Amino acid sequence: MTEKSLDKRLQQRRRDGLYRSRRLLQSPQQPELQLDGRSMLAFCSNDYLGLANHPELKAAMHAGIDRWGAGSGAAHLISGHSAAHHALEEELAEFTGRERALLFSTGYMANLGVLAALTDRGDTIFQDRLNHASLIDGGLLSRARLRRYPHADLAVLERLLADTQSGRRLIATDGVFSMDGDLAPLGALARLAKAHDAWLMVDDAHGLGVLGEHGGGSLEQFGLDAAEVPILMGTLGKGLGSFGAFVAGSESLIEPLIQQARPYVYTTASPPALAEATRAALRIVQSEPWRRQRLAELIARFRQGAQQLGLPLMASQTPIQPIVAGAAATALAWSRQLETAGILLSAIRPPTVPEGSARLRVTLSAAHTDEQLDRLLDALAQLRPEGL
Repeated sequence: MTEKSLDKRLQQRRRDGLYRSRRLLQSPQQPELQLDGRSMLAFCSNDYLGLANHPELKAAMHAGIDRWGAGSGAAHLISGHSAAHHALEEELAEFTGRERALLFSTGYMANLGVLAALTDRGDTIFQDRLNHASLIDGGLLSRARLRRYPHADLAVLERLLADTQSGRRLIATDGVFSMDGDLAPLGALARLAKAHDAWLMVDDAHGLGVLGEHGGGSLEQFGLDAAEVPILMGTLGKGLGSFGAFVAGSESLIEPLIQQARPYVYTTASPPALAEATRAALRIVQSEPWRRQRLAELIARFRQGAQQLGLPLMASQTPIQPIVAGAAATALAWSRQLETAGILLSAIRPPTVPEGSARLRVTLSAAHTDEQLDRLLDALAQLRPEGL
């Protein structure tokens, strides 16, 4: 492939309205940002509980740097697994009600590692069509057969399970779907998994810390335990405001991952100071339920206001509130109109979402004020008619 052909493909992306550009953040992550030299009110981060710039997390990271230094220096299985990492794993296991937890550098790496380590040729992985790209890619790289069912369509999934007569079976799903904001039917999935002797894996990146009375995520929301959902993946850079990911489950799950999950074995461990910051975040998640209550209030206020404006909302009760545009060009036009009003709200386009379903993806944070939400609704009300 030549540079000329690469340039041609980039030009086509621009014509199709699919070209993406990085923005330069010049402030901590918070509702009021300095971006590209301009003050912006942001409704597009995953900092759901407002912890990314929390003073306790910053103090814990500073103390961690003083104790552990800037980097880990090695992979976990060499000399990079610090007491800070180990303490965080134990606390995550206790928080999720499981025997053990294993840290990964990112959620993407965790999903790749789990699916490749637990399945092989002759096995089958079943996935919701709206799963995150990391689960889809993990299924493709695993060498197992990948079968995808229409979003939340349990009847199709049941037929696919019944038609699979040999090999291990693993059902993998998002807990909260990152672009639609809706929840997977986890109770029904757990029953199907049990009936067909399949593993059930839930990627709860957007539920952990946010959903459930105690922040236990989508599994707590549905009242499911480790026996019903034996494989739980959670990320630490969204509800918990830091960075990284983990997989939690039984001893029989975690020890094979330590031995065989390539993204774990062959990656330098994350900085121990980061683990200390995440431990502080985990304490806040458990001790400050008002953050989840505040989110619930904001979600209700936003949906009421958006519906009064006649905006095309999706059926979501989570902090992810998509406004469907349809065409990528329309979503871009909306995003640009909002930016002129000082509102940062990214246009989500294919291939992140299916063709014809481009959208603005509003994400709310417990750090947003009522006045900031009103500013968003006022700006949405001013979208030009051709944008609607």
